[in-house]
Amino acid sequence: MKTMMKISVDPLTSHSTIEMRSVIVKFNLELFKLDNVVLKDNHAIIDGSHGKYSIHLGSGVIHQLGGHQINVLPVHSAGRGKIFLPFVDDDPKTAEIMSKILLFAQDHKIKDPYIMEQIC
Repeated sequence: MKTMMKISVDPLTSHSTIEMRSVIVKFNLELFKLDNVVLKDNHAIIDGSHGKYSIHLGSGVIHQLGGHQINVLPVHSAGRGKIFLPFVDDDPKTAEIMSKILLFAQDHKIKDPYIMEQIC
């Protein structure tokens, strides 16, 4: 018997949540001096070395513009790591999205062969 896994996703990831994430991302872009990321509608648009990317501020889904979805699995820790980033809130999805933005804004530093295979 096949078991279907039900994924619980808030289809409306409230507009206010996305607005808050947008403010957090904007603050962090200035903090990290990233000038290759712009916010447009519900997305962070990144002009990387290996391509252009779009990260949805609600779901965290990454697409290479003009291409396909990029699969990056977040690793959630039980507690905070050694580096504190001022994400302003404790929402793990916000931290995940900000981490993906930082990663792809500096895509020339990516060493993971699984990710590199998808973007090159």
